[in-house]
Amino acid sequence: MDINDLRGLSTLLLMVTFIGMCFWAYSKKRKKSFDEAANLPFADEELNQRTMQEEGRNG
Repeated sequence: MDINDLRGLSTLLLMVTFIGMCFWAYSKKRKKSFDEAANLPFADEELNQRTMQEEGRNG
């Protein structure tokens, strides 16, 4: 076994890992959690607006 065999095995391992991550990211089981994560910035803005409105009423 020489360095070229090691390079080939590492390339194969990285390729399999990349393909596995792609399947994981685009699986239907993960869609709901990714959709929720994608909407987190908008939920934060709504929370900030509500807080500012409540402070305006109390202050």
